[in-house]
Amino acid sequence: MVTIKYDNQGDAISRDVPPDSLALIDAGGNGSDRSYSYADLMRLSGAVARGLLKRGLQRGDRVAILSANRAEFLFTFLGTMQAGLVSVPVNYKLPAETVAYVVENCDAKLVIGDDARLGLAPDNVPKISFDRDFASLLDEGSFAPLAMKPEEPALFLYTSGSTGRPKGVVLSHYSHLWAISQRKRRPAPPGQRVQVAAPLYHMNGLAMCQTTFSHGDTIVLLPQFTTSGYVQAAAKHRVAFLTSVPTMIAMMLRDGELLAKHDLSAVEAVRMGSAPITQALIDQVRQVFPNAIISNGYGTTEAGPVVFGPHPDGIPQPELSTGYPHPDVELRLVRDGKVVDDEGALEMKCGALMTHYHKLPEVTAKAMTADGYYRTSDVFRRDGNGFFYFVGRVDDMFVCGGENIYPGEVEKMLERHPDIHQAAVIAVPDDLKGHKPIAFVVKVPGTQLDEQTVKTYALANAPAYQHPRQVFFVDEMPLAGTNKIDKRVLAQQIPTGDV
Repeated sequence: MVTIKYDNQGDAISRDVPPDSLALIDAGGNGSDRSYSYADLMRLSGAVARGLLKRGLQRGDRVAILSANRAEFLFTFLGTMQAGLVSVPVNYKLPAETVAYVVENCDAKLVIGDDARLGLAPDNVPKISFDRDFASLLDEGSFAPLAMKPEEPALFLYTSGSTGRPKGVVLSHYSHLWAISQRKRRPAPPGQRVQVAAPLYHMNGLAMCQTTFSHGDTIVLLPQFTTSGYVQAAAKHRVAFLTSVPTMIAMMLRDGELLAKHDLSAVEAVRMGSAPITQALIDQVRQVFPNAIISNGYGTTEAGPVVFGPHPDGIPQPELSTGYPHPDVELRLVRDGKVVDDEGALEMKCGALMTHYHKLPEVTAKAMTADGYYRTSDVFRRDGNGFFYFVGRVDDMFVCGGENIYPGEVEKMLERHPDIHQAAVIAVPDDLKGHKPIAFVVKVPGTQLDEQTVKTYALANAPAYQHPRQVFFVDEMPLAGTNKIDKRVLAQQIPTGDV
């Protein structure tokens, strides 16, 4: 095992910065900014831990968190683990029936959240509201986080449930302590500000908060993503590091008028992850942030956010690549049951691997290989220098007239058109071909574009079988709970009889 500084994931908070250093800016919890120092972060997370233990909760008990992003969410997340309990952030954008399933499936002893979302949880589990009675939970005083064994569970993160019910991913204390220890701090002055608007029930935003606190830097936390709120907060707080899902950045870049009104010159790095990116998006980001380092992240709930890094020989990373395998992560590509060098489904082994799926031993066994690799179901391509490129999901791939099509590849091609801001491709049944691709397109503002132009461009720039048979224009892409494009909503927008 890698040597790490802590044994309790909730305790991974830097002691290398002065206690009065700024840890967190809650940008919008109640309509005004609230700021917290590292001393406040330790004091309030410890008060949550003391309060939970005072209520009689026992080591290993689960505490569900059902709330939009806010400071109290992070205090509760950290404090729960400090107390030897298990944090379970819950996706509040799921239907009430599914939220109830998650709360019941994890055997939550308590649900803590905001008034707007607590009602989604079943009433047979005790609830505490951030808005009404959170203060009564806090028990201030000195507190030493419980010493935890590496394999003990620290948190459950439930997958988004795009296919079937969400699965509870059980992550040990060691798993994310390992991930935190591997994430090197970007060279920058102390106290750099990192903006997080991705929901904290998702790995993207949550892991970034954990890493930032371990580095002694400052999180600027938004309750949720809106283009105006994201840009305004980044400008107001002189944010240096933007972390996001690509769709969020694409929506922001489309509002040129908004960008023109705000000074974003402090931005030095833009990291996009959790979904594929395109060259067109990178080019747009570079126009708005000419001095920023742009990076393309990849990670999974089941195996953490540390997968790729720089090339050991110093070879520059291609912009669309996710990087070269991290030295402490074992990767392999598998196609037709054999390990291959060029393109296949990614399997990985590292310190951040999940323990198991909660109450799903057969699903766990299917997800893990006999020699301990996690099957990601993500297809990657590897180039001659060893850099990896995301191709698509195994279960997103469909067959059109005998040809395999990955929607992400078609989307990248379409977004190279100068008048296409975003594209989303889905498969629809076809009597002759089996399935065929159709596309939803967001135009670049002020441009003229019609369906035939899009088809002609696709036929000229990709194999004929990839061209979308129908093109539908939309003003903006609908977002799922993880801020990725919600293709299920798009499919429902197809006019009956049009395809």
